[in-house]
Amino acid sequence: MRRESQNILLVLLGGALLKIALTGDYLRYVKPSLHPWLIAAGVVMIALAGVAIVRDVRAGHAVDGHEHGTRSPWMLLLPVFAIFLVAPPALGSDSVTRDRAAAAPAEPSQARFPPLPPGEAPMLSMSEFLTRVVWDDTGELNDRTVRLQGFVVHPTPQTTQLARMRISCCAADATPVKVDLASPRAEQLPADTWIEITGRLRPGTATEANDYVPTVDPQTIKQIPAPPDSYEY
Repeated sequence: MRRESQNILLVLLGGALLKIALTGDYLRYVKPSLHPWLIAAGVVMIALAGVAIVRDVRAGHAVDGHEHGTRSPWMLLLPVFAIFLVAPPALGSDSVTRDRAAAAPAEPSQARFPPLPPGEAPMLSMSEFLTRVVWDDTGELNDRTVRLQGFVVHPTPQTTQLARMRISCCAADATPVKVDLASPRAEQLPADTWIEITGRLRPGTATEANDYVPTVDPQTIKQIPAPPDSYEY
């Protein structure tokens, strides 16, 4: 690969990192805690490319004796920045249906769970809900209505699920956290529709045989905008 191409790729990659970091699109790929590192990496790449470009231009002047010896390749940077306008979406229902195995609920470090938040229908993350379903032997969820948010998945024509993707570091290690929805209305919603439900757990429905995917009976379902950060951690 020519030096000009190498430097163009450095500028392209560095610029792409800065773009997704500054616009918030980085949340489609990595955890929020990596934000400053993305900015630093983008700045370093562009700086390295800038130094190399300046050095090559000066070297071209010294050899050719005119200003057109090495400048023309850098005009390729203009159309290449158009690539920055296209960004793939966050992982959604396709990723859930491809990876049928649900994220294994980790055993909590504490021996007992804290009480559920007060209120008629407290909001829980999908990860917290599933962890409580599997590990909380007090049965507190059996008698409580909760709120959950996620996107619709239709793994089979007869099954509708509410899901979120949980990541440890980045989208490459994402695993689905999901519950089955026992609701004819949910069956009519398109895949990847973001919804908030209020509902109750069907006790005993999360077993090893079904990868600990519990069933929830929704009482209300409403469509919501997709959150800026669609992952759980």
